[in-house]
Amino acid sequence: MNSSTLRNALHISAIFAFYLATMMLIPGLVDLYYNNADWKVFAASAAGIGGISALIAIATRSGPPVVSTRFTFLVVNLLWITFCICAAVPFYLSTLNISLADAVFEAVSGATSTGSTVLTGLDTMPPGILLWRSILQWVGGLGVIVLGLFILPFLKIGGSSFFKIESSDRYDRPFARFSTYATSVVLIYTALTVLCAILYAYFGMSGFDAINHAMTTLSTGGMSTHDQSFGIFNDQLHWIAVVFMIIGAVPFTIILVMALRGRFDVFRDNQVMFFLTYTMVFIIILTIQLERTGVMDGTEAFSHATFNLVSIITTTGYSNEDYTLWGPFATGVFLIATFMGGCSGSTSGGIKASRWIVLFGVINRALEKFIYPNAVRPVRSGAMPIPEQVQFVTLMYFCTFGLLVGIGTLLVALTGADLVTSFSAAITSISNVGPGLGEIVGPAGTFGPLADSAKWVLSFGMLLGRLELFTVLVLLSPAFWRD
Repeated sequence: MNSSTLRNALHISAIFAFYLATMMLIPGLVDLYYNNADWKVFAASAAGIGGISALIAIATRSGPPVVSTRFTFLVVNLLWITFCICAAVPFYLSTLNISLADAVFEAVSGATSTGSTVLTGLDTMPPGILLWRSILQWVGGLGVIVLGLFILPFLKIGGSSFFKIESSDRYDRPFARFSTYATSVVLIYTALTVLCAILYAYFGMSGFDAINHAMTTLSTGGMSTHDQSFGIFNDQLHWIAVVFMIIGAVPFTIILVMALRGRFDVFRDNQVMFFLTYTMVFIIILTIQLERTGVMDGTEAFSHATFNLVSIITTTGYSNEDYTLWGPFATGVFLIATFMGGCSGSTSGGIKASRWIVLFGVINRALEKFIYPNAVRPVRSGAMPIPEQVQFVTLMYFCTFGLLVGIGTLLVALTGADLVTSFSAAITSISNVGPGLGEIVGPAGTFGPLADSAKWVLSFGMLLGRLELFTVLVLLSPAFWRD
């Protein structure tokens, strides 16, 4: 790879870091308003990162880069690494007195909208730190749409190719120009966040809680301002969260078409219907089990099963109680739900509905081949045939996902963690869900007790999951770096 390509990639990353530095002033001003000393941390972080990024941007300035697939992969990875490193600085310098591994873990978890945390005592934590976590998740939920809107047009680079690399969205955009599409998505994302905050505040949250939880709900991130997460809030707020978590797990292209053109028939989309179907099936199964075993009565069982399962399936990661205490069957349901995910092109993580559709289609066709060896039947998603290349990539994704979960489990176990903790931590990091299983990383615990080496492994896993695995893994190929 030539020096010009690296120079241009660094230039774009430096501009992004400068934008991120200016955002640090928001929690800084909040801390200043509440007379908390951490405002100095955010001010110093903003000044330091802003100054360094400005110098790098000036030093690497050149003409518009030649956009290629390799350049796109490099820029997307550099941007996310830049995002995570810069985001970690306020955590590390704050009065929290946490290690570098903890600071990076919290930053990566926020930026990738995972929601896992190493922090405790959230109820008494400085407001600026809490707001910074929420801002990271809100920006991370948008992904490189923010990049396409604010940076790439400035450099005279089209944003479409970058969006396709970073996101799993496979829908045709309703606008020919990427900038128009990106602006529309950001505006709708912002409007939904504001609406969610208003509803939260109206039905009982404080203004500060409402703003933070609205940002982490739409981004399907799940970081809360309380150690008990949603457990301290009333049932009305739980149902509001359910609605907006589902919205966050639906493709934004579909929401955009619905909002701008009033086409509600878009919810007949095969992927959306499949996502809603398996979500409801999980809820019904768990509700019946909770009522049958006497853990809860019918209404309460349905309410708690809905909130917690929607939270896990959409990879938000909120909880209103420790669902691992509901019995082995319930724990197994939540473990399977961790894999599922929302829809492609949403803020949700996980494997996602579109890939499950392809996998089940391929399996069904293979079974039919045993009965009708000469039959020629394409794999379909609804009425649309799925290309062979998409089938191959999807199967590669499942194989790679399983392999990485296995490697992650072994690496975390090497640090001394038990098997349940290691396995669920590996899954929840790559799926970007948040809570795992067990006393340590379960919904009632945090990732704080894990060894620093385990946190580095899981931080890398979260980044892998957010970038759909192959976007990061392609950089490990020697062919990528050869000219």
